[in-house]
Amino acid sequence: MAEPLRPFRLRGCAGPQKFGVAAGSLRGLLRKGCRLLQLPLAGSRLCLYEDGTELTESYFRALPPQTELVLLGPGESWRGCASDIERLLAAFCSQQGAVVEAARRLLTDERAPHRQKLLADLIHNLSENILAEDKEDDKKWFEGLESRFKNKSSYLRHSCESRMRGYMREVSGFISNVHPAARDAYRGIIDLMADKLKSVKYNGCYFDRREEEEAARLCTAEGWFSCQGPFDRDDCPCKHSINPYSNRESRILFSTWNLDHIIEKKRAVVPELAEAVKTRDGREVNWEYFYQLLFTLDNLKLVHIACHKKTNHNLSCNKTRIYRKRKQTYEIS
Repeated sequence: MAEPLRPFRLRGCAGPQKFGVAAGSLRGLLRKGCRLLQLPLAGSRLCLYEDGTELTESYFRALPPQTELVLLGPGESWRGCASDIERLLAAFCSQQGAVVEAARRLLTDERAPHRQKLLADLIHNLSENILAEDKEDDKKWFEGLESRFKNKSSYLRHSCESRMRGYMREVSGFISNVHPAARDAYRGIIDLMADKLKSVKYNGCYFDRREEEEAARLCTAEGWFSCQGPFDRDDCPCKHSINPYSNRESRILFSTWNLDHIIEKKRAVVPELAEAVKTRDGREVNWEYFYQLLFTLDNLKLVHIACHKKTNHNLSCNKTRIYRKRKQTYEIS
């Protein structure tokens, strides 16, 4: 008795076009596929699109209808959906437009939600003017911004500087909580931090793709930023990434991302600084250590708003670094 026919989605490895083919056996599907794609039956074989697993008759019988399969001719190979990504990257090396078109063809009949999102994001970003830097080359990106910003990096530098200035205001505003006898010393440390921040232009280079050495700690030279994960993880569980240089919508969305203090600014760093000034008892407060915790990537992680945990991190400053030895001076007799 003949096996009932079951429908499958079939494609070759050379292109994304898919065909609906019904068959009751692996041999029957292979024969129909070879005739459809004009491949020789001898030496051809079928595998899963997802991971490249080659089909046997028993494996074929266990497959659900509409499974996506790849028909391989003699000498051809398939490493799963990674093979499609490799072809996209190869197209990108020669022509960006080819990548967009290839991604659109893949998306036409793509059903897996994660791959749908990946392809849609790829098309969205490659269709925009990512490499443009100046206002005259991408006017839409600058809509809603002050006219003084003439290029993308200058605006993103300004955004980072604004964050750092905000942190500095919080540190300064905490002085009302400092013991009255220690407030002058606290002001002195604030002045030292402010001078250092000014000297490095408020670390605006963190979000400037032209400052590759520093920006590379957060993003690639092309401007892609990746979420570095919640404070208690080394990576982002959802693999968030964004390129704020690509389009106006991405620029606006990026403004919701946070520079998260791993050792918390309000709960740990600033109160510890105030206490150190109060109880220094002739010791020198290591203000540069506190500066690193407040204003540098030593203690800051770039995180997507969904990964920004506002619960207590339960982390504290390194007690061995709060004070430092005073520099000794020697008289020459």
